[in-house]
Amino acid sequence: MRNKPKIRPVDWISSSLKDMRAMPEDVQAAFGFALYIAQCGGKHPDAKPLKGFTGAGVLEIVEDYNADTYRAVYTVRLSDSVYVLHVFQKKSKHGIATPKEEIEKIAARLKMAEELHRSKGRQSQ
Repeated sequence: MRNKPKIRPVDWISSSLKDMRAMPEDVQAAFGFALYIAQCGGKHPDAKPLKGFTGAGVLEIVEDYNADTYRAVYTVRLSDSVYVLHVFQKKSKHGIATPKEEIEKIAARLKMAEELHRSKGRQSQ
């Protein structure tokens, strides 16, 4: 009998779940598959580290759909959970860089995820 991989739960930070549900179904499916791979302990081939967050292990998935670009940002470094920090449509017309306000939102939500992680640790003791 094969060992089943341990499936990590997903914790959606702030409005990330609501934001993902508002996206086109194809984008939701692509992000959902990438998050499932993360839940199983793997890394989707298109997942890449988000610049400026190397120590925190923050990854992003980029999906293009109908000439629009969508991004999902998550981390798996805090515990046995996948924390989805931000899901958004990139609207900047200035290259591929993530806009500063989106980076600031991701940083704030990473702090929220860290606090949630700490509170889970206290609950399980």
